[in-house]
Amino acid sequence: MTDRERFQALHAALGEQLLRYFLRRSVGPSDAADLAAETYLTLWRRIDRLPEDEDGARAWAFGVARGVLLNHSRGVRRRLALADRLRDALLQEEGAIADNRSILGDALGSLSEDDRELIVLIAWDGLNPAQAAAVLGIEPGAARVRLHRARKRLRAAMSDADLEVATRQRR
Repeated sequence: MTDRERFQALHAALGEQLLRYFLRRSVGPSDAADLAAETYLTLWRRIDRLPEDEDGARAWAFGVARGVLLNHSRGVRRRLALADRLRDALLQEEGAIADNRSILGDALGSLSEDDRELIVLIAWDGLNPAQAAAVLGIEPGAARVRLHRARKRLRAAMSDADLEVATRQRR
């Protein structure tokens, strides 16, 4: 009997049994089908190790299926652990971002409307000072001077807000 014939006979004898094995142990039909397919791939790769007797072949095939299932379970646990670590890291980052947004929002709120608009046009909208000047209807030189002064006021306001947050966190 050729390897192909041996494999086809094994599949014919165990096809539904192995699928049911995975259905009873997995979260859904698509996972069971994937695990069965992976098992058959492994069985084909190792067909030279297939025992000659029917009982031995059946036990060997279920042993391979068990190994595939255990490997799958380890992978699921690793993915869940990674997802937990990523979620925790993102939550910490989100908290820091929220603090920074709050500080930035408060600092921007302390500026005059014209200064705030000039900084936002440049920092968030990506305009250069000459383009921002055109939007605001002022001379480019005046925009550069106002931008310099507005940045100084913004830095000072953010420093004050940072100091206030640090003081609150120590309490």
